[in-house]
Amino acid sequence: MIDFRAMLNSITPLFVVDDLRDSLDFYRSKLGFEIIHTSGRNGKGDDYFGMVRRDDVMLMLKKIRPDIHPHPNHSRHEWARWDAYIHTSDPDSLYEEYVGRAVPMYSELSDTNDGLRAFEVIDNNGYVLCFGRPRELEQLK
Repeated sequence: MIDFRAMLNSITPLFVVDDLRDSLDFYRSKLGFEIIHTSGRNGKGDDYFGMVRRDDVMLMLKKIRPDIHPHPNHSRHEWARWDAYIHTSDPDSLYEEYVGRAVPMYSELSDTNDGLRAFEVIDNNGYVLCFGRPRELEQLK
């Protein structure tokens, strides 16, 4: 039987930010992403939308209005703290890289209760990104 389903390849979250330039700089300088797109001039000539990428992972960042602020998940409930989970084949090496770049950590690298080898960072808007992989994948190397 032939499977005619379309294949899904990735997902790109959109984070509301207070300052697009500061956010683009954080993702570039701290997390090693490249800025691949900015657009949408406001009345003052400033961009309000941007996209960043590292390897196959992309994020969109958007400044809406001065009265619309980021609302990270952890501000709603401590058990729902991740705003994005990013799979990495080597969380240990990535963690060392980010410690070297003085990235703000939300939780240190560990084997978690939910079966991951992971760590969490907090960005300049308060969003929590978990970088990790399922522990059973280590056995497949």
